[in-house]
Amino acid sequence: MSTLAQTPSRLPVALPDAAPDTGPSVRHLGPNWYAAVMGTAIVANAGATLPAAVPGLRVACRVVWALSALMLLALLAARTVHWVRHRDQARRHLLDPTVAPFYGCLAMALLAVGGGTLAVGRDVLGEPAAVAADAVLWSAGTLVGLAAAAGIPYLMVVRHRIAEGSASPVWLLPLVAPMVSAALGPALVPHLPPGQAREAMLLSCYALFGMSLLMTLIVLPLVVNRLLHHGPLPLALTPTLFLVLGPLGQSTTAVHNLADAAPGVVEASTAHAMAGFAVLYGVPVMGFALLWLALAVALVVRAVRHGMGFAMTWWGFTFPVGTCVTGAAGLARHTSLAAFGWLAVALYACLVAAVAVTAARTARGLLNGTLLAPPARPTTPARHPAAA
Repeated sequence: MSTLAQTPSRLPVALPDAAPDTGPSVRHLGPNWYAAVMGTAIVANAGATLPAAVPGLRVACRVVWALSALMLLALLAARTVHWVRHRDQARRHLLDPTVAPFYGCLAMALLAVGGGTLAVGRDVLGEPAAVAADAVLWSAGTLVGLAAAAGIPYLMVVRHRIAEGSASPVWLLPLVAPMVSAALGPALVPHLPPGQAREAMLLSCYALFGMSLLMTLIVLPLVVNRLLHHGPLPLALTPTLFLVLGPLGQSTTAVHNLADAAPGVVEASTAHAMAGFAVLYGVPVMGFALLWLALAVALVVRAVRHGMGFAMTWWGFTFPVGTCVTGAAGLARHTSLAAFGWLAVALYACLVAAVAVTAARTARGLLNGTLLAPPARPTTPARHPAAA
């Protein structure tokens, strides 16, 4: 099974064929693997925000955070080998419109592990080391995220050949990365020098929030249009419908975290307005997120009934749901409404189940070599999405 689900509606740029591969290799380790790091780290990050006190949860979150950090280090090393030894394949990934958007996952993996380091890892490392590590990972993740948010759309315009009506939720991956920076940056505000530094960080996170939100509002209608006019996604890509939850849950999380960081950084009236905006924005967006979740679940059930098997796209079930957990937890803090607290707990239970199943299937695929095996060469020409 290929590690990167290919959709027949996309037309990759042709590159010269490399020497054939016959077995598992880092040559076929694509940027989509960073989604596994994101999906693991969000379990720790979301667990730290739950309004309910669960015995042993803090310890479990520390273990999961440590696992995600080790996964990140191992994957960064493997991807470095990939770029050094298989530069032709790395170039293929950038020029392939089905793969290039996954470079947004690199930024979000760095950010998610960094946020977990400050949220739960400080219990292990101590606060000074945790702050320093988060600052480095947040800065690196933000820079990579900005590069992806600008660079991938540029490649889509000038280098990729994209069939009409082939919009995919995967397109959101590089665009949501700045929103993750906006959601996790406020935790660093209290650790900056008072005055200009703190205000600049706070307002910079609002700018990141805005650029991600507006780009999402441009792309999301294209995804809905594709679904309405061309029908359901291919079976292997159906889990990517959950990616739409990412900007919804993460933006709700961002406005609440920014509101929490605002007092003492900006004028009291501005901080009060930010708190009000967090609720007025978060409640309707969370409502839409729940509506989309219902639609995505229904389409996944349909795909399972039609024979959908395991693919790395199953990691799409994890991180986006985790952002809805943190968004609901933020609403619970700012509204004191118990319903949002219970929603956060219910979504967290779904998140843990999704990560457990997906991680087990991924581990099995790694052990038997199927996930790193070379993709099968197509035997027939790609068809238009209407014929898929």
